[in-house]
Amino acid sequence: MSRSHISGDSKPSGGTGILRELAWVFLKLGTIGFGGPAAHIALMEDEVVRRRGWISHAEFLDLLAATNLIPGPNSTEMAIHIGHRRAGAAGLFLAGACFILPATLIVTLAAWSYTRLGAYPQADAALHAIKPVILAVIVQALWGMGRSALRSPWLGALAAAGLVAHLLGVNELLVLGICGAAAGLMQATRSKRPGRPRALGLTPPPLFGVLGIVAAPAGIASFGLWPMFLVFLKIGSVLFGSGYVLLAFLRGDLVQRLGWLTEQQLLDAVAIGQFTPGPLFTTATFIGYLLAGIPGAAVATVAIFLPAFIFVAISGPLIPMLRRSALAGAVLDGVIVGSLAVMASVTLSLARVAIVDGITAALALAAGILLLRFRVNSAWLVLAAGLLGVAVGASR
Repeated sequence: MSRSHISGDSKPSGGTGILRELAWVFLKLGTIGFGGPAAHIALMEDEVVRRRGWISHAEFLDLLAATNLIPGPNSTEMAIHIGHRRAGAAGLFLAGACFILPATLIVTLAAWSYTRLGAYPQADAALHAIKPVILAVIVQALWGMGRSALRSPWLGALAAAGLVAHLLGVNELLVLGICGAAAGLMQATRSKRPGRPRALGLTPPPLFGVLGIVAAPAGIASFGLWPMFLVFLKIGSVLFGSGYVLLAFLRGDLVQRLGWLTEQQLLDAVAIGQFTPGPLFTTATFIGYLLAGIPGAAVATVAIFLPAFIFVAISGPLIPMLRRSALAGAVLDGVIVGSLAVMASVTLSLARVAIVDGITAALALAAGILLLRFRVNSAWLVLAAGLLGVAVGASR
């Protein structure tokens, strides 16, 4: 594109009617948004570009590129960007909050039911069948992102090194930081060679993600609402790559380092987050409820989504300048590759929990074939697995 459409060239409009319409649109999208970030963004493009004409297709693509600049849930950040573009600061908050709210309420209700019904045979049977399907969904996401991100042997080698490092126990933030620094160093070295082009990738730079890695709180050992807030704030501030990379951070902090959750509870939380509409980050809502009821759900939700609002507000004016930097784009390439390596490592660990017998192995294989070969919507697979589990449990 010859020029950026997100540098503030046109002023956002305001008014009660516009804010009401904005709230309605994103409440609706948050309610029907099954299928993950790609599906959410497709729904937004249809609603705000094709049907309502709020922004042009070129503007929409610029906003989509901007979400890669910052950590956090891409589809939620897209909603925040559109809200800001449409109605300024009020629209920024309103669009993001309305997109998150439906999933937050649904997940909170699911968590309430889980704490009361989770010990019942039918609920256990449903989750037993859902977990291998969730594993297949994660593998599908990893496969698709890997094909896009690993564009050279060098990036593939960097991903392999990151995978080995995380399997050996290196902290996931350190893996991301080292991969980003290594990719940036390689780009800087290449740009100094005569006759070599400077551009390495088209992705914008992870300025705020790098700052988040440096500033992320660590070493939190005791449970409470404030420590919980800091844990989820850190995750929301540094997570690049996909909502599924969230698993790595949740497992590293809440299962391994702090011991607040078990592996089983983590998989149950992700299963609920996958089955419900809206951003997968509402998995934090479920976990917060398990740990501290309604206050915990509220604290975890606010903490994990807060950085997205702040980063969108800050990064918008800087995007036209930063997205032209080949060096910063290379650093982002490295951070994303590191995210995929961490995600692959966690997937291997979760597979030991999800695949426990021949039936769960068959479910994972069947779900993988349906996802990769026939592109079946993951929400339908999770629903079918849950119903199958309930039917099998009731027959015993």
